[in-house]
Amino acid sequence: MSEQNHEPVIVVGHRNPDNDSICSAVGYAHLKTLLDPSTAYVAMRLGPMPHESSYVLDRFGIPYPPVLTHVHSRVCDAMTPHPLQIAKDATMREAGEMLRRHNIRTLVVRDEAGHYCGIIDTTTFANLYLAELDDAAAAAQTRFATLAQPVSAFLTTDAPTLDAEDILNEARETVLASSLRQAVVLDGEGCAIGILTRTDLARSPRRRVILVDHNESSQAVSGILEADVVEMVDHHRIGDIQTATPIPFINLPLGSTASIVASEYERNGVAFEPTYAAILLAALLTDTVLLKSPTTTARDHELAETLSRTAGLDAQTFGRELFEARFAGQDGSVEGIVLADSKVYQRGDTSFMVSQFETVNMDGILAQEREIARFLDELVHRKGYEFALVLITDIMKEGSQFITAGSPQLVERSFNIHLVDGSAWVPGILSRKKQVAPRLLDQ
Repeated sequence: MSEQNHEPVIVVGHRNPDNDSICSAVGYAHLKTLLDPSTAYVAMRLGPMPHESSYVLDRFGIPYPPVLTHVHSRVCDAMTPHPLQIAKDATMREAGEMLRRHNIRTLVVRDEAGHYCGIIDTTTFANLYLAELDDAAAAAQTRFATLAQPVSAFLTTDAPTLDAEDILNEARETVLASSLRQAVVLDGEGCAIGILTRTDLARSPRRRVILVDHNESSQAVSGILEADVVEMVDHHRIGDIQTATPIPFINLPLGSTASIVASEYERNGVAFEPTYAAILLAALLTDTVLLKSPTTTARDHELAETLSRTAGLDAQTFGRELFEARFAGQDGSVEGIVLADSKVYQRGDTSFMVSQFETVNMDGILAQEREIARFLDELVHRKGYEFALVLITDIMKEGSQFITAGSPQLVERSFNIHLVDGSAWVPGILSRKKQVAPRLLDQ
């Protein structure tokens, strides 16, 4: 039988992860593990670690979430694992007895080092015995001689082989096209670890996923429509991900997803461990820009106080250290400025991109404004966006420089500004989620 039910539940944030996406996944996976220890919950990520996330996880000794490339069903999700194996120098009698005793169709044949050599199956024996019918008088003598021979003399070597991480839908064609109606799954050292049969394919396993800090397919991991989304925890607008059955979906207008996760600790009566209090506090502080963002609520302030007290940290000092780590490791290239924290939105039949780059060195970033505008223009033409907008946000001056490409009319109308060569300073704009995206989407 497949071991798909033992596969961990993946807890993952959005593409181009920010600190809230990373730390909320880490904090929520830990909470779920405490609440449901019989199930494995694993935090993962969809891109490079933000510098402030690396800083905080290193500081508190938490391993980085591994990178997740897709959640398409894989061969390992459907295969029958641990196939029965027999040595290539074993006799055909031994092979036949194993097949009969275990009531199976196939044995994997291995060499002295455990490497896969081929298969012996019931069809192999059937073909041998059918051949004996040509000479019934000699059949018994032939059969005894055959059963004494090694399986290496009769093994089938043309069975298709697969990798455990192969995408199941692609492997399906391989199995269905094979006259053997099965494939052998090998590990990286060439040892058999499973069998994938047509019966296995009929089970259609789905990987289980909890989405944090997003609920839109455009921001989700590849293959999300094939996965079983079992929960969503988010503080953004409600998007387009659909589920086959009702699920827990926590969507609250707080300053960070980490605030919601921290609230879930309290709601379930789970005491904060200092380490995880610090992880959640880090996400809360960066996503609310040190509690200055207009997305910040009284509840965020309350949680920040609780978390900082539990972690033994001064929130303002810790927050400044996080932003210093971010700015020290920032990719100041044009591509890094534009794409490090970018999101694509759908508006009717058109789409547009808004990215945000927070800094305390506005002059240094604006020295590249022409190159940024040129990169944006190329992006608009290549992706077919209505427009692209980059917010260069100065967290100390509490405002953002808007740099645009494409059709700027929606941006000008939404913010009642006049863009000069596609650019303008807009005071008070710190939040893409609460101050920018809603205005652009509501027009």
